[in-house]
Amino acid sequence: FNDINGPGKHNNWSMASSEGVMLLNPKDITRASGNPLAFAVVMAAIVAAVDEHGDLMRLSIASPGNDFRLGAMEAPPAIISTYLGEDMTIYLERFMNGEDVGEYTPGTKTINLGISEVLPFQVPAEDRNRTSPFPYGGNRFEFRAVGSAQNVSLVNTVLSTICAEKFAEFADAIEGGKSPEDVAREALKKHWKVIFNGDGYALENQAMLTDRGLWRIDSGVESNRRFIAEKNINLFEKMGVLSKEECEARESILHAHYSGTVEMEAACMIEMIQQDVIPAVVNAKMEGLVPEFEAAVETLKTAMHEIEAIESEYEKAQLSRTLRLETMVELRKICDEAEKKVPSNLWTLATYKELLFLDPHLDHPGAV
Repeated sequence: FNDINGPGKHNNWSMASSEGVMLLNPKDITRASGNPLAFAVVMAAIVAAVDEHGDLMRLSIASPGNDFRLGAMEAPPAIISTYLGEDMTIYLERFMNGEDVGEYTPGTKTINLGISEVLPFQVPAEDRNRTSPFPYGGNRFEFRAVGSAQNVSLVNTVLSTICAEKFAEFADAIEGGKSPEDVAREALKKHWKVIFNGDGYALENQAMLTDRGLWRIDSGVESNRRFIAEKNINLFEKMGVLSKEECEARESILHAHYSGTVEMEAACMIEMIQQDVIPAVVNAKMEGLVPEFEAAVETLKTAMHEIEAIESEYEKAQLSRTLRLETMVELRKICDEAEKKVPSNLWTLATYKELLFLDPHLDHPGAV
């Protein structure tokens, strides 16, 4: 659905101890630990994890549909950063610089809906940034870039694994004699660049974040390739989550899924052109357009045969992405032009008007 907001979902993620202490709830962790700076230490570990393993976070949301959606259509860009909000950012910055900050207490704001049935009420000042892939929203993070058809198991496996690794590193350093606060401050200084509270849609900000060195992988195919990056295999093996062989198998399967999805969509496009578009232009006495559509069908078939002939799943997926995001997009344009010219009573494919609006003059059960 070109130029229509694509569906996605938000993965709300938090952590708790085995005793049920919510690690992203400042009051809860302070009460349980007796340390008002424990929350800052936890946040420092998460910031470090996001900066170091942003490629795995991007991998976890890589899907054919997200290649169209990320960076627009109510979805954040494929640049992995985290939004903490003004209150949290100022607090962590002061903590990082060695100031006496005490316990984190977020500000509040009043929500007034303007109706008598609901009185004004207060909520934490942390606001979800719709252009950030991983904003903190009060007691939890929200991974806002998951595709609508995706299973969230890999998403949460990645988030939990990368943070567990950082917790283990912090614990080793603390057991080696460093204070928790010093370990956290060092991590924040090293990884502060991943914190971004601005507009992620703005092209100048995207360029700035890319220049900062944040993980940016625009292609879902290249994102899936990160499963076999040495650092990521080492991470999964070290944490006892996946073996090298399991990482390699998942990389291959994800690429096969990508190319398989594109193959079905390309076959569907061929069918739509042959069974709907060409008959419609012929019935509209526009036979001069037929050769262009026949050539489009041959272009799609040739591309599909080229992909089928390749052995490597990665290379199949690479060519499939080109077919989907370049070739098919260009061929769609000539179909859209034909739709503008063919009388509506002869056009057999559903239009946006028919899909999006309940039009009372149409003969269907929902007509008023």
